[in-house]
Amino acid sequence: MKLLDTTGGNTKLRKNNRDIKVRVAGLSLIPDNRVCPMRHIAGCADSCLRFSGRGHMNSVVNGRQSKLDYLYTDRLGFIVQLKREIANFERLCSKAGVIPYIRLNVISDVRWESSAYGQIPQAFPNVNFYDYTKVSNRLNKTPDNYKLMFSYSPAVKFQDQVRLAMSANVPMSAVFYPAIPDTFLGAKVINGDNSDIENLKYRYPNYIIGLKYKNANGRGIDPVDEAFIVKTINLSEAA
Repeated sequence: MKLLDTTGGNTKLRKNNRDIKVRVAGLSLIPDNRVCPMRHIAGCADSCLRFSGRGHMNSVVNGRQSKLDYLYTDRLGFIVQLKREIANFERLCSKAGVIPYIRLNVISDVRWESSAYGQIPQAFPNVNFYDYTKVSNRLNKTPDNYKLMFSYSPAVKFQDQVRLAMSANVPMSAVFYPAIPDTFLGAKVINGDNSDIENLKYRYPNYIIGLKYKNANGRGIDPVDEAFIVKTINLSEAA
């Protein structure tokens, strides 16, 4: 079983590969309360991005679940294989003359920088790692080659995490509907749907990375998505 997607099969990764100078690989694990500890507090457990794109297909779900089961039943074996695949990806990128980027938490929030999970980024100083996170105490505690973007949610129980993130001087993203506003939380909002790599440059409090809500089931907001979306029908609420 291969762990890393290096082909751009995941839509959230593929958009970054439009830049011919970089190549992005990713790891997708089915999120649960252990590998995504803030999902209920942030209000995104039921509406998780794991269902986006091909995430509803049984083959994809089973593959992601198998990877998570592997991590739980043989963490050391998982880490050894993951490091081997990253080393192969790094060599491939070197031969192709492109810059390697890896997103280890495509739909999870694992502390890959910790010794418990193999200190993966530290083992590959010439590879760029990045992730979105909802765990604010991870911010500014990762190695230089592992950049984190905080993922905002307006859920009431999540606001302690938001306040900590606002003082961390890191990129912060938010999902908006029906339109991306000009400002939010006192910061200029930039369109973040084009490239996660570019998003790494824009830090709060100067910028918010705006992501437009996309409902795969039709128009409007799916009720299960309500908790994590910033509604901008009244733009003054987003100022």
